[in-house]
Amino acid sequence: MAKRPKPRTFDEVLSVLGNEKFDVAPAQEGANRAAGARRVEKYGCAAEIAPSPDRDATVRLLARPGWVLGGEIARLTDRGYQKFLKTSKLEIPATAEILRAIHHFSEELKEAIGSLSLYNESLGTTSDRYVYDRVAGRE
Repeated sequence: MAKRPKPRTFDEVLSVLGNEKFDVAPAQEGANRAAGARRVEKYGCAAEIAPSPDRDATVRLLARPGWVLGGEIARLTDRGYQKFLKTSKLEIPATAEILRAIHHFSEELKEAIGSLSLYNESLGTTSDRYVYDRVAGRE
């Protein structure tokens, strides 16, 4: 049986990310900000992390990994027939190259944080939102 990886502290994670050639910078201002939040980038993808408010000082994700589009981290939407990248201003179809980059970035980030890698997420890129019904006005 596989062992659960030991979660790293926020400072340890920042050190590992720096050693793995991630670009680490202070997070941009927004609604979901926390003290000490950092934006982590690599392969054209980004995520935002912050220290957990708990005493153990582990890492929490403020913004899930996604492709950087127009300076924003785009959310991945699956419409059944194709995946799309969506920001507050743009929406474009996701290419296979972009999906591979997001998947690779996510896996490296999980390893650096020391979080659990789930089987279904290891198979490929998972979307933030699933919209299969193309009938207008339906939930």
